[in-house]
Amino acid sequence: MAVTVKSEREIELMRESCRLLSIVHQKLGEAIHPGMTTLEIDEMGEQMIRDFGCVPNFKDYNGFPASICVSVNDEVVHGIPSKHRKLHEGDIVSLDAGLIYKGYHSDAARTHAVGNVTPEAQKLMDVTKQSFFEGIKMARAGNHLFDISAAIDDYVTPFGYGIVKELVGHGIGTHLHEDPQVPNFRQRRKGLILVPGMTLAIEPMINMGTADVEWMDDDWTVVSADGSLSAHYENTILITEGDPEILTLPDFKWN
Repeated sequence: MAVTVKSEREIELMRESCRLLSIVHQKLGEAIHPGMTTLEIDEMGEQMIRDFGCVPNFKDYNGFPASICVSVNDEVVHGIPSKHRKLHEGDIVSLDAGLIYKGYHSDAARTHAVGNVTPEAQKLMDVTKQSFFEGIKMARAGNHLFDISAAIDDYVTPFGYGIVKELVGHGIGTHLHEDPQVPNFRQRRKGLILVPGMTLAIEPMINMGTADVEWMDDDWTVVSADGSLSAHYENTILITEGDPEILTLPDFKWN
């Protein structure tokens, strides 16, 4: 699949898809509390998406059985919601979700504290989130794609955390996953030149310990190999003539 450059009409549709997803994430984040099941999060998220007249793009994607990926503690991504899995005080939980609005996809992830968490857990979440912002400082027309990857790596590595390498960001548009792939770690090559109209899902996945991951027996849930905590932060962005636009953070303003 070739890298797509969106027209003004397509960009407007992507903006609305991403705006609606930002509301879903905000409401889910506000609802999280100890004792809530991961299935309740999924059901709440799917209901909101469908109430908007949209379709949850994760549901049945390559067989994934839910609308929201709910990954707890050492689960990196693709956690399958369950009525038997309850959140506990001190957990961290990553929610990865997307929707389709008039044929256009959005994709974003947030990691939340469940009640009060340790300072170490909070730091991991803060660094993971900030690494996204460090990366997209380089997401400017004329720069190379892997300038984003290098900026994320340069920010995260001094903390001693493991940057997951088996999973990467991606292009997005009329398909959930489009070219190009966007690694969160430094590359030997420069990658393609960024041009206005490209839409990318940038998503650092950072482990407190090793970068290594394993797949669970359900063939979906990815966990840190050493059982350490993992955080995930993702937004869909638009390359413009100037600063990148964070489509899934519609109220964000660059200083």
